[in-house]
Amino acid sequence: MRYPHSLFVKMAPRTLAAVFILSVACGPALAGDARAGHDKARQCQVCHGLDGLAKLPDAPHIAGDSAIYIEMQLKAYRSGERTHPQMSIVAQALSDEDISDLAAYYSAIEVTVKVPEL
Repeated sequence: MRYPHSLFVKMAPRTLAAVFILSVACGPALAGDARAGHDKARQCQVCHGLDGLAKLPDAPHIAGDSAIYIEMQLKAYRSGERTHPQMSIVAQALSDEDISDLAAYYSAIEVTVKVPEL
């Protein structure tokens, strides 16, 4: 199983620190509108579900992911830095506002975890 945040593991420590500092300093200014993101997420629901739980076996769950992470990935698809047959096409049509709104919506979904009793 892929770990969805493996991008952060591959980042140089300075890059990761810069992302963190910028996210803390600019976080509120970059915050999207979760309500608008809900409406925009209709195009995402086929693969990722409106609830953020993947409906296809090769799509990741994105419910509760960090808004920063979701924004970084969508922008990477849009720029071509990251590629995927469907995501590369979908991301091309997204504005910065769309990306912020989608990230705000999916990151606002609360996910609960139950650890198995062993």
